[in-house]
Amino acid sequence: MEKIKMTTPLVEMDGDEMTRVLWKIIKEELILPFVDLKTEYYDLGLPNRDATQDQVTMDAALANKKYGVAVKCATITPNAQRVEEYHLHQMWKSPNGTIRAVLDGTVFRAPIMIDSIKPVVKNWTKPITIARHAYGDVYKCTEFRIPGPGKAELIYTGDDGSRQAATVYNFECAGVLQGQYNKDTSIYSFARSCFNYALESKQDLWFGAKDTISKKYDHTFKDIFQEVYDAEYREKFEAAGITYFYSLIDDIVARVIRSEGGFVWACKNYDGDVMSDMVSTAFGSLAMMTSVLVSPDGNYEYEAAHGTVTRHYYKYLKGEATSTNPMATIFAWSGALKKRGELDSLPALVRFGEALEAASLQTLNDGIMTKDLCGLAEGITPTQVNSEEFIQAIRTRLEAKLA
Repeated sequence: MEKIKMTTPLVEMDGDEMTRVLWKIIKEELILPFVDLKTEYYDLGLPNRDATQDQVTMDAALANKKYGVAVKCATITPNAQRVEEYHLHQMWKSPNGTIRAVLDGTVFRAPIMIDSIKPVVKNWTKPITIARHAYGDVYKCTEFRIPGPGKAELIYTGDDGSRQAATVYNFECAGVLQGQYNKDTSIYSFARSCFNYALESKQDLWFGAKDTISKKYDHTFKDIFQEVYDAEYREKFEAAGITYFYSLIDDIVARVIRSEGGFVWACKNYDGDVMSDMVSTAFGSLAMMTSVLVSPDGNYEYEAAHGTVTRHYYKYLKGEATSTNPMATIFAWSGALKKRGELDSLPALVRFGEALEAASLQTLNDGIMTKDLCGLAEGITPTQVNSEEFIQAIRTRLEAKLA
């Protein structure tokens, strides 16, 4: 069959370890045989980030702004052990944090659900979408290791010469200090993105922070959300029959566990990072989660919402078979291709992305699964396969759908 044509390239961001291996297989088996793929390629593997002084990450983010749609492989955010393992020049910051700061977007993550895998939380009958604020907080923080006794201060000097200062702590011994920030403009964008997504998906929106303790930082999030809702979205929500609900983050967590699902859960940056892993695991697997970063000016970055599967990569290097679940990475590709097709008015490309997702779900519903899912399946006797066999099974079903 003739390959599907593209007119605008995707921004392709390659990654690390086992997900990098799967990235190559997915392209070769599930994309290139069917699509005349056009990408602008950036190698965000840790060795290349180190070799370029992490400039490649910034270049990839700016390309995302230029072309509008990107697809990203999972990448390593190095700690001290990784600095030694990869002989890095320094402990580079999270590439996701850099990209999200450039795009100033919101990350929406939702579980990939199939009939044979029931959520661990038995009353969850509908998907829960995590809306993660993808800017600032701990991901762009400044940190000090305090060597000994002394006074730590927080100081702001305005461009007009005004000055505010507060004592953080009078250290009587060694310790640690962290300063983090956010911007009103980014919080406004976060709020509008969440309200728009809830309207488009016709789902209630929940948001939680800790404004009783953080009376300036978290309270600003609460106030801006309420301001935007009252001024711009209340009437739209009421007309759509959906609601916006705010409460303390601990109360929200308790309500989520008791709920049936079926809503958008807005979270600050760190909360969203943690809670998306909890939700995805409760629905089945970390690899069964879609993730898309949406910027206020209409740019999209699709990625796998999990790490680089280091343990499997070490086995792979030894020549041992691995059963790594590629679903989140496949759905990153399908999501990006669908969005590229939508923006470029290429219905064939949109249909291909839909067919790829349908073939992937059919493979799972047929009982062909990677190791992480086999123990979760109910009502069927699953067949455990390695990663390559799983992708081949998807290809067989994809070819049938495209015939």
